Amino acid sequence: MSSTRNIHDRRLADAWATLQAHADAGLPLDPEANRLAFADPEFLLRRETRGIRIQLELLKPDLEQQAHGIENTIVVFGSARFRDQASAEALVKKAETAVQPVAPDAGGETGPAPVDARRAKALARNAHYYEKARAFGRLVAEYSAGKEPRDMLFVCTGGGPGIMEAANRGAHEADGVSVGLSIALPMEEAANPYVTPALSFKFHYFALRKMHFMMRAKALVAFPGGFGTLDELFEVITLVQTKKARAVPIVLFGSDYWKRLINFEMLVDEGVISPADLDLFQFADDPQAAWDIIRNFYRL
Repeated sequence: MSSTRNIHDRRLADAWATLQAHADAGLPLDPEANRLAFADPEFLLRRETRGIRIQLELLKPDLEQQAHGIENTIVVFGSARFRDQASAEALVKKAETAVQPVAPDAGGETGPAPVDARRAKALARNAHYYEKARAFGRLVAEYSAGKEPRDMLFVCTGGGPGIMEAANRGAHEADGVSVGLSIALPMEEAANPYVTPALSFKFHYFALRKMHFMMRAKALVAFPGGFGTLDELFEVITLVQTKKARAVPIVLFGSDYWKRLINFEMLVDEGVISPADLDLFQFADDPQAAWDIIRNFYRL
């Protein structure tokens, strides 16, 4: 009498199990020909295998987010340099009391370090954006508390410091789950501590990272930022404008900042965008107002 079989049993050997068996048997992963191709980092890092790495970088975060029930995200962009209010004020105090030598022909006197003080004061002036991003992240997490996974909205950021940290922090403080899609850069450290650890992903390719921002995005909230924020913002606006991506709420947080930075009406006057393109985004200056734009769009 034949034994029954589980219909869900795997028919092919598990690759990781094969590697583990080799390790248990004391067989080292020697380089070059005898190493399994997918266990050979030197091979995977060759120029010719870039296509494979791109596929893996697309697939891994997608599968992991599926496994954790992450279907809908609210993406928050913004400067990695902004600090919380207390940290920014401490930097101002430190900068104002710091001294540095001046030119020898001035008598070798010392005085405040003006460049550092200016930067510190700018951080203090903009610290309210950190606190508002933190409050916004909290609003998103509080909305999702107790809902079925398919109805939940999750904060998703670039995983770094500044505005990204603030939004993840707000979600964390409301006992929410949040996603971090960080990029491997020479000057970047680990992801901020408020990203849910199982949902903290690191990318090599900017393009794949930006694709993942959009794959689950139900809205984008762009806080003041620099080149990286502008790059991410205009990629999303372009995708929506060209109908390569579905329409989603795009909120420019900090109306004074954005209107000083970009003369959107000039683009219409010069005929490079249509008047209707100005309807692709809205401005907000308050976390609740930004959240209301999203809630109204989806009739939540």
